[in-house]
Amino acid sequence: MGGDGGIDITLPATLQVLENTPDLSVILVGDESRMGGAVSGASAEVRARLSFVHTEAVISDEDRPENVLRSGKKSSMYVAVELVKNGTAQAMVSAGNTGALLMMGRHLLKTIQRIQKPAIVTTIPGASRQSLLLDVGANPDCSAHQLFEFAVMGSVLAQSLNAKEAVTVGLLNIGSEQYKGTEEVRAAADLMQRCPALNYVGFIEANALFEGAADVVVCDGFVGNVMIKASAGVANMVKNLMAEQVSRNFLARLSGAFSASVLVHLNAQINPHRFNGASLLGLQGSIIKSHGNATAEGFAYAIQQAISEIEYAVPQLIAKEVAAIMEAH
Repeated sequence: MGGDGGIDITLPATLQVLENTPDLSVILVGDESRMGGAVSGASAEVRARLSFVHTEAVISDEDRPENVLRSGKKSSMYVAVELVKNGTAQAMVSAGNTGALLMMGRHLLKTIQRIQKPAIVTTIPGASRQSLLLDVGANPDCSAHQLFEFAVMGSVLAQSLNAKEAVTVGLLNIGSEQYKGTEEVRAAADLMQRCPALNYVGFIEANALFEGAADVVVCDGFVGNVMIKASAGVANMVKNLMAEQVSRNFLARLSGAFSASVLVHLNAQINPHRFNGASLLGLQGSIIKSHGNATAEGFAYAIQQAISEIEYAVPQLIAKEVAAIMEAH
């Protein structure tokens, strides 16, 4: 029920993914009378893999996260997280209030042992190779040890998704020199440097994010949230400027087939919708956060991210690997 567009966005995305994923079943949590009408046009085969849990209460973006555990227990968001807790669902996807979602996730699912706080992790739009950035909004202030924990979790996730043995980890900073950055960032660098299980490559400046400087880049949630939103904005601007110039330029119009091919390739590379869907990493269950302003295309990618986490059993894998790394460290 969440996000700027509500069910006008989330339900078409759900139907699209169900059409393309024959072994997927989806539980829709919210106002059943509204949702039932919105999916009535789907095929009988798709509707057979849809079920409903009715609740009329909804967490809005204006609700303060610290109040939702008292007042939001009958909300669609709370009920959906409970479905993951009790094993009815294997993952949950929401475009709703981020703070409330984090609060409910920590309360109901708990964090993995040895992890202090969950982090939001996502793929960096437009990077020359797939790179993960965390935290992008869960923790505006982080201790050195929390940044170290993010590095461990991100490294494990990157290894599982890419089947790579030597995943590289960098720490976002205002310069590459060892003396640069806050005291917490420098202390986190020392922890990462001394951990044999991490392939730590040092400080990374913001411009190097898009050059594939590391498979995993770690920062606090304030910096990460600004970074990821700025990246998506730039990606949109570049795509729109390219399309505008091609439409105006006479020579480009003459070579229309070539131009169309270039634009298709560029769109696939930097399309911000493609990178929608951020994992709440560090919880004992899978929760995927979609941007509140996501399109149906973007929300479909968030659902696909949830499917990937189920297939790779990401929370269980991280719990196992984190325990081993922390024990050795």
